[in-house]
Amino acid sequence: MSTPSAKTTTKTTTTVVQKTTTTTTKQPQQQTLVNKRGAGSNVKKPKTTASGKKVINSHSNRLLNNNGLMRFSRGRMFQRRALYRISKWKADQAKLQGDKTKKTAGSIQKKKRRTPTLKKKPIGGERNGKERLVRAKRFPRYYPTEERPKKFSVKRKRFGDHPRRFRSTLTPGTVVILVAGKHAGKRVVVVKHLSSGLLLVTGPHKLNGVPLRRVNQIYVIATSTKLDLSSAKFDNLDDKFFKRVRTPKKNAEKDIFDSKKEKPQLSNERREAQRNTDAAVLGAIKANADSRLLRRYLKSRFQLWNGVLPHKLNF
Repeated sequence: MSTPSAKTTTKTTTTVVQKTTTTTTKQPQQQTLVNKRGAGSNVKKPKTTASGKKVINSHSNRLLNNNGLMRFSRGRMFQRRALYRISKWKADQAKLQGDKTKKTAGSIQKKKRRTPTLKKKPIGGERNGKERLVRAKRFPRYYPTEERPKKFSVKRKRFGDHPRRFRSTLTPGTVVILVAGKHAGKRVVVVKHLSSGLLLVTGPHKLNGVPLRRVNQIYVIATSTKLDLSSAKFDNLDDKFFKRVRTPKKNAEKDIFDSKKEKPQLSNERREAQRNTDAAVLGAIKANADSRLLRRYLKSRFQLWNGVLPHKLNF
């Protein structure tokens, strides 16, 4: 009875060994094959140009460092991805939603209709064919022999059209000091702002001998003393009033020995204007509380002594 039991045991052992061998041998082979195929399928070769340089995708943004610094900025990526075109297209589509007749955004821009080059013209006569094709736009009869250069129009304002700006301290009635010219150092009163950008000043002439003059504001130092000239009107005094009248040129051959130059004489209109302005200024000085001091102040000249620094003075 012992022999058949031994046979049964041998059969079972053989079956177990076969199962173990099959499982142990087949499993690693399958894993290696899968790994090899997966690695080959996932890896993408970088695109290169003819020179061998890598082609960078316009929509990709790569890291430059491990710190998180990107290759392109946010605005640059917005431009590279062409998001501005998408937003514009969306805006056009939103406009078209109300109107159902227009189907696409391209229909917004209407194409220009081309004019035909030829047109039919009726012709009289029985044997002339009644119609002929004639050019809609005729060629010129004559062509220029030389090409003239085109004149380019430059949009520039003339000096007369420039805006005039005056310093805030140079209001009418302000006492100023003349820095340059014949009456340099004298104190005068600002009468008016002229349209040419100049200041109209006067001494008055009775006090310091300065007549009605036009002065550039860069040659003037403004002081803190002011007179009230709001009641006086100087409408007739403008740039045309001070325009010089040129005397006609004399014959040079006849007047060789006459070397004397005639001095231009003041007109009666100019003298009357001087009297009226001086009267208005003197009336404002008289109305001031310190009229005596003001008279002496306008008569005196402005001078600098040794050790006096002009940039530290309060005028």
